[in-house]
Amino acid sequence: MGNKRVLIVGNGGREHALAWKLAQSSDLERLFVAPGNAGTLLWNVPISAQDISGLLEFALKEKIDLTLVGPEDPLSLGIVDAFQEAGLRIFGPSKAAAQLEGSKSFAKIIMESAKIPTAEWKMFEDTEQAKTYVRTIGAPCVLKADGLAAGKGVIVAMDLETALQAVDEIMEGGFGTAGKKLVIEEFLEGQEVSLLCFSDGVTAYPMVPVQDHKRALDGDLGLNTGGMGTYSPPPIWTAEIEASVMRDLVSPTLTVMRERGTPFLGVLFLGLMLTERGPKLLEYNVRFGDPETQVVMKRLESDLLPILWACTEGRLSEAQLEWKEDVAVCVVMAAQGYPLAYTKGVPIHMPELKEQDSVIFHAGTGISGGQLVSTGGRVLGITSEGKTLHEAREKAYALVEKIDFPNAHFRQDIGVKGLVPETQPMIDLL
Repeated sequence: MGNKRVLIVGNGGREHALAWKLAQSSDLERLFVAPGNAGTLLWNVPISAQDISGLLEFALKEKIDLTLVGPEDPLSLGIVDAFQEAGLRIFGPSKAAAQLEGSKSFAKIIMESAKIPTAEWKMFEDTEQAKTYVRTIGAPCVLKADGLAAGKGVIVAMDLETALQAVDEIMEGGFGTAGKKLVIEEFLEGQEVSLLCFSDGVTAYPMVPVQDHKRALDGDLGLNTGGMGTYSPPPIWTAEIEASVMRDLVSPTLTVMRERGTPFLGVLFLGLMLTERGPKLLEYNVRFGDPETQVVMKRLESDLLPILWACTEGRLSEAQLEWKEDVAVCVVMAAQGYPLAYTKGVPIHMPELKEQDSVIFHAGTGISGGQLVSTGGRVLGITSEGKTLHEAREKAYALVEKIDFPNAHFRQDIGVKGLVPETQPMIDLL
């Protein structure tokens, strides 16, 4: 299989983690990342992730053997269809299949067809009807912009006033075109876990489970973000839960997608709520998560390239997936003010990394006048592994302290939920 030329599309922490892992592959000849960040400098190509024709032209010229798409936007824009029409191998779902993430209402229709346990929901295109429904069901409830909103188009309203304000915010353009339709769901109690699965359209293999921390501040307070940190595995997860999720949620999804003529190839990412009545599906994503990928790649023992290749050939069932027993933790260092207005261009000085157990994944970084600077909201993902969650957390936070990034904002409690087993809800899978 050797001597493969691979292109990664995207510029975040997820793409740096994928590049870091693929760079270790014995089958790799040359790696490119478009547009990449300061962490992927060796491999960067100055083409935007949304510039599908530019990426296609580059892939043809450079004789790229496999393209791997990081973010959801190019998938929703149809990058996979464009590459396949040009005879190029690409890992990711078609434009039609990417609607699982691109449209909340489409996702709910698929869940209904596949009889997947999820929250009760209704879709609205009229503000007053939506408000009447909110008053009927009361709070807490969850309001979602139908389209893509960079992971931020979800408002969990704990009281009626917030819920009614959220209807206005979403329907009146707070999330641009993503809010033309509004999905209102019942509020589910439990712990959230992300499960990413490799899929070739027929077979799906689970990756390791991850718990994300979406809120900006310690104790799950503050605004929703793209994710402030992750750890894997959460102790609440069991082999029984995984088996039930693969059987009752993943398999039926792939079956319905095939029956519709839009088979799902790529990463099927399940946002799950582990409730007292068993796992329920909150949402689908159609790509590697960020910052989930950072801990998943740190724990993947197997070579990633043959797994992706097998998916594109419908041979995932033949692939070997081995995972480390170690626990991994990723702490996101963000710019001051994130997720609202934040400063860019902050100079960052890195320590020398002596430990094999830790990696600093770059997200919103660039080079300006020879100096590493911040260019985005989420800037670095400090990722460490250890024999225990306690050890992995200690390593990650010790490294955070050594990074000179003035006024960086990060949560101090990534993974703390996993240290307190007695607070975990009991899950009944019957």
